[in-house]
Amino acid sequence: MAEINEKQMRASQLYKKRNSFEMVWRQLRRNKGAIIGLILLIVIILGSLLAPVIYDYDTDVIGMNVRERMQWPSAKHICGTDDLGRDIFARIVYGARYSLAVGFVAVIIALLIGTALGAAAGYIGGIFENVVMRICDIFSSIPSVLMAIAVVSALGKSTANLMLAVGIASTAPFVRVARAAVLVVRGEEYVEAARAIGQPDWKIVVVHILPNCLSQIIVQATLRVGSAIISAAQLSFLGLGVPAPAPEWGSMLSAGRLYIRDYSYMTLFPGIAIMITVLSLNLLGDGLRDALDPKLKR
Repeated sequence: MAEINEKQMRASQLYKKRNSFEMVWRQLRRNKGAIIGLILLIVIILGSLLAPVIYDYDTDVIGMNVRERMQWPSAKHICGTDDLGRDIFARIVYGARYSLAVGFVAVIIALLIGTALGAAAGYIGGIFENVVMRICDIFSSIPSVLMAIAVVSALGKSTANLMLAVGIASTAPFVRVARAAVLVVRGEEYVEAARAIGQPDWKIVVVHILPNCLSQIIVQATLRVGSAIISAAQLSFLGLGVPAPAPEWGSMLSAGRLYIRDYSYMTLFPGIAIMITVLSLNLLGDGLRDALDPKLKR
């Protein structure tokens, strides 16, 4: 009998999760901007994954062909070629791998650190909360690019250090969002019931509180990926990002700025790639915010 009741409870929970997902997806589909952003993001991700099928990395992306250098966009090279004769469109397609990887990994780092600190601060309160939030205020007062520059300068120039630097610089917003979300739900009856039956604090936070704060955290993460991509491009533009000759979008902008007067396409197309990627993430993030926030549902 107990096994039957347990199975019924699991089936009920599964049904609720599935029903909640369907409601969010139904709400998201009504937002045309979010769907456009989702489609653009899928196209960009698929293009980066299929890049080895479309282009030869050694020949088109990092290989030099002096005979075809500085060619304006044409049927052969739809985005033109750079100062070393490399196909710019091929480099943009491959560059999506670096920019997206840095953006998503940096946000995951910021999400893990920021959510853990924010949830602990919101649940524990007192002196610990004050210390965490004051440190967060200090981090927020420093421009994220300057902080990332300091981290990369201290650790050295590499893709992994770039991800870590951007992730650390993006931590403060997650601390604030997680703390605010935990403060809202920590006084609910199911949390008090969990305390009453003697569950440890870490389990109450992880099992009972954080799952009810995921909507705010997911929206924040989606919106922060675009900011992380821009920060990574800024560092690469300054020569502190992905080492050459990797085709990162920021480093492509940096290389093209020397020829911007006579060969403006060298900076135009990498800039458009960054703009479209960030725009798609922002549109999707806005749509998720509207779909996950019950106050905004119609």
